[in-house]
Amino acid sequence: MSPSSDVRVRFCPSPTGNPHVGMLRTALFNWAFARHTGGTFIFRIEDTDSARDSEQSYQALLDALRWMHLDWDEGPEVGGPHEPYRQSQRMEIYRSVAEKLRAAGHTYDCYCTPDELEQGRERARQEKRPPGYEGTCRDLPNEVIARYQSEGRSSVVRFRMTPHETRWDDLVRGEITFPAGQVPDYVIVRANGEPLYTLVNPVDDILMEVTHVLRGEDLLSSTPRQLAMYEALNSVGIGSGKLPQLGHLPYVMGEGNKKLSKRDPGSSLQMYIDEGYLPEGLTNYLALLGWSLADDRDRFSLGEMVEAFDITRVSGSPARFDLKKCTALNSDWIRSLTPGDLTARLLPFMQRDGLVDAQPTAEQLLLLDNAVPLVQERIETLRQAVAMVRFLFVANAEFAVDPDDAGKFLTQEAVPVLDAAHSALQEVEQWQTSAIEDALRAALVEGLGRKPKHAFGPVRVGVTGRRVSPPLFESIELLGQASTLDRLQGALRQARTSG
Repeated sequence: MSPSSDVRVRFCPSPTGNPHVGMLRTALFNWAFARHTGGTFIFRIEDTDSARDSEQSYQALLDALRWMHLDWDEGPEVGGPHEPYRQSQRMEIYRSVAEKLRAAGHTYDCYCTPDELEQGRERARQEKRPPGYEGTCRDLPNEVIARYQSEGRSSVVRFRMTPHETRWDDLVRGEITFPAGQVPDYVIVRANGEPLYTLVNPVDDILMEVTHVLRGEDLLSSTPRQLAMYEALNSVGIGSGKLPQLGHLPYVMGEGNKKLSKRDPGSSLQMYIDEGYLPEGLTNYLALLGWSLADDRDRFSLGEMVEAFDITRVSGSPARFDLKKCTALNSDWIRSLTPGDLTARLLPFMQRDGLVDAQPTAEQLLLLDNAVPLVQERIETLRQAVAMVRFLFVANAEFAVDPDDAGKFLTQEAVPVLDAAHSALQEVEQWQTSAIEDALRAALVEGLGRKPKHAFGPVRVGVTGRRVSPPLFESIELLGQASTLDRLQGALRQARTSG
């Protein structure tokens, strides 16, 4: 979609570690807002921390947005009028801006040592006031600066906060006020000359003409600093003079009502990809973390979200990531796929597990096509489907029964059942589901007088290797007569030798 409005939003992650679902919820809301308004979605990489950033994480971020079908109008691999969009390639810009801020008196050099800063924090604790920089170096005489320099002290660059309250109308939370004096002067450039987030983020917002900043609630406390920096930049001729509007999205909470973080096992996007969650399912669930299409409707597409998205309807209350609800929603999406689509999505998982060749044979594709309708209503993730149909794709020599299920079903009591099933299926001439069902019911339910649960359980485990499988009679038809009889023989041997 070509941008057609003045709205410009950005998603600006740091390439440290694997992308997590809380971060991607932020990307989704920014993307939906841009698409709803016909605006521009900017993808910017904040990679100025050379000690923690990695190329692998950078690629993972690009792959994550592609997997979620969130396209960007400006950014890596796309370009745009404000490139480059990786901050590590914009260092000259930041150095130039820092010099302009210094010349205008918005910053100063701070020579405080780590010990002196800790002493200041300790004084604040003793005096029961909020910890924060005390402004020691704010107005140092020239002779003191000269002495510090002669001592070889290094210095950082601090931004000089103005002594007035900060107020803004938050797009999500309404009017917010921070009293004057609550936010101390803060560092914008390290002693080694590397610019910090506190400088590069607002600089790029202004230079890239961002109109709306939608970000997590965890950054709410840093907003006074951001707004002060926006104003300082405008005062030195950087930017149009119009400040971005801000909206702070609710926390995403994990287990124990703690904020979801990168370290939580359930937060990594890669886990959901590996387990076989659909992009439609996970993206749909992330949209529900603070927003909804309607009170009585959970499942909707990205297109439907775009059409209805309104930032003012985002809740300010924390949203809990419920894995069970996410998985249930994913299963709804799986059931909505056409069998052909589901087959195509399953194929890479089958190949990854070595069940299907890298170049699938016609026989393998036909078998998968026939198996998919049997499992589509029974799975919540694509990974579950692989486990369910595995028995169809392994040779009998490699076939193994789940030990726990064997212990429960392949017992001495199951010997007559397995023996009768083998004999009955041996006589089936037309290897079709209906004939297979008729033969087994006649032999096991009518002939042995067993209830279906006790009649078919041992057969299911013996043939599929698990007590949970696709429908039994259809599975036996797909497996074929020879393989089925061979596996029943193996199950009989295991049952006869069970303790």
